[in-house]
Amino acid sequence: MSDATTKITGASTPAGWELHIERVFDAPRALVFEMWSKREHLERWWKPTGFTLPFCDMDFRPGGKWNFIFRGYGMEHRCDSVYREIIVPERIVFVGTVTPFPGEVHTTLTFSEQDGKTLLTVHQIHTVEIPSTKDAQIGWTQTLDNLEALLAEKQGASRKS
Repeated sequence: MSDATTKITGASTPAGWELHIERVFDAPRALVFEMWSKREHLERWWKPTGFTLPFCDMDFRPGGKWNFIFRGYGMEHRCDSVYREIIVPERIVFVGTVTPFPGEVHTTLTFSEQDGKTLLTVHQIHTVEIPSTKDAQIGWTQTLDNLEALLAEKQGASRKS
């Protein structure tokens, strides 16, 4: 990953802890969006370093649920979310909870074309500010690194065919 392709900011706000990430992927927008819309793709990249994803279930539609479990470093985090908005291939909005932490997490993903590449913008609001919410940027960075590797693999495979 190149530092020039990722920008991350986090700040306390009246709503809680707000995180903003911009990451450019050298892949078409439709492919990047697809990586978020199908369980078989998410199972391969959606986890920070040192974690596994032993459970992932999703109903990718507005009102559908996305439930998963991260397991790592002797901890387990269960995430239960509901998709609020899906505009293919531009935007995904979901709201959920992460057990054992308090509060809700509101996440908006925006996919923009940028000279044949994709700018992914993540806007996330944690309604409760605790140390783990401030550490979310580390998990996001590692997880998006995994996505970048899978996109490179998929594009390499499609170029060979």
